[in-house]
Amino acid sequence: MTKDVQITARDVHVSPVLEEEIRSRAAWLETFHPGIVGCRVVLERPHQHRKHGQVLHVRIELSLPGEDVVVNHEPTLHPKARSASHKSDESDSRREDIRLALHEAFDVARRRLEDVARRQRGDVKTRTVPA
Repeated sequence: MTKDVQITARDVHVSPVLEEEIRSRAAWLETFHPGIVGCRVVLERPHQHRKHGQVLHVRIELSLPGEDVVVNHEPTLHPKARSASHKSDESDSRREDIRLALHEAFDVARRRLEDVARRQRGDVKTRTVPA
């Protein structure tokens, strides 16, 4: 499945290292649900608002037999603990922001895949309403 990962970037530069990290995280998701048929990752900067810094929107679409899992993740707009004061620090912080956003989005995808796997195995308890 790792070869079937589609990576789309809008207003974001995706380096080969970042692309490899996305592919390895997609392969990591297969350990939680081996039936993943396809994976599409979209990275974009939806708005350039200086007040809140560089916001990265990550969308992960996982195709499974019978249903799809879609994760839309945009980090919170709280100020960062470490602010960039120099030009070189800005590039480092942007790289960290991209990796952090990817990490958070793939964690959400993992949790949703675990929920789907539990439902498919029948491990989820159903609530019965007394008559």
